[in-house]
Amino acid sequence: MPTDRAVSSDRREVAGLSVAILGGTGFLGRHLGVAFAARGARVHLVSRTGPPPGGPDPVPGAATLRLDLLAQPPRRIAAALASAGVEVVVNAAGRVWQAGEEEMAAGNAELVERVVTAVSTLPGPPVRLVQLGSVHEYGAGGAHGATDEEHEPAPVTPYGRTKLLGTRAVLRGVRERNVDAVVLRLAIVIGAGMPSGSLFGRVADHLGEAARASARGEPIPPLQLPPLRVARDLVDAADVADAVLAAATAPSDLVGGRVLNVGGGEAVPMRDLVDRMITLSGLDLPVIEAAEPPAARTDVARQCLDIARAGHLLGWRPTRTVDDSLRDLLTSVLPRGLPPHATPLGMTAGAPAEKGERP
Repeated sequence: MPTDRAVSSDRREVAGLSVAILGGTGFLGRHLGVAFAARGARVHLVSRTGPPPGGPDPVPGAATLRLDLLAQPPRRIAAALASAGVEVVVNAAGRVWQAGEEEMAAGNAELVERVVTAVSTLPGPPVRLVQLGSVHEYGAGGAHGATDEEHEPAPVTPYGRTKLLGTRAVLRGVRERNVDAVVLRLAIVIGAGMPSGSLFGRVADHLGEAARASARGEPIPPLQLPPLRVARDLVDAADVADAVLAAATAPSDLVGGRVLNVGGGEAVPMRDLVDRMITLSGLDLPVIEAAEPPAARTDVARQCLDIARAGHLLGWRPTRTVDDSLRDLLTSVLPRGLPPHATPLGMTAGAPAEKGERP
């Protein structure tokens, strides 16, 4: 059983560590690959399709392993990991945007079952599995303060339900198969390269197109969005990478079988974030927010994570501000630099709300 002692210095070294990142060519997988490679790890990016033909390497210096995790039995997954000498597996694969519940169940639950089985059969010292979960597993969470890991999950969306099945598969593997694993339950991750299917990726893409239209002297089309009546916890992709590095190298008796929240520790109104992106872009862009029919929303209004346990056990806390994240995202899509002097948003990812505190 895991202990409650605080993080110690007896971590494994990242340099030379063989790390497989499942979903390694995706948005978050690429950020993780860069972070591990920068610390000297031997990185293997595992994906179903591999990198886009003719495009740059997703992570310079990393190996790319084409492997359809849903089409191969666990023994073949295990063989592929063993042939690469993998010591850490990070599961950043899954389905979220523009997918039905059946696809989500396959990508977020069945895939995890296969990976857990594969990891449990690998020869040699135990391979650390770092499973990336989601704040949506909690559902509404705490009504006012920050939600800690002891809160009983009650997901209300297909994504949250299927991610929770994945978390439970990992924890079951720890109990029944002695798998060395930890689950990081992530807030909404934001950073450069977000897919257009996500809210912030969609807004960023529209701002990039609007900036190019403005440069040509053309009218700027309005930004049309669904109702933005919710507040969400946000965390920068680089901060997530730091948490994954810490979880991958922490002693097993410290983190094994744990669920650790990784977020910013605040509930940030989504409309405020969209308005801030527009301000940082320097564009005068009208926003048309759709009306929400009565009782139409199935998601929860507010989510905020208590991140004290990750601080205690991993020595981790977010260091990047919301503006840092938005600037990185906008820099990746705008054809010109951001305004050099922008008023700070007043929200940072480095000042978590205490449990029970109204943010």
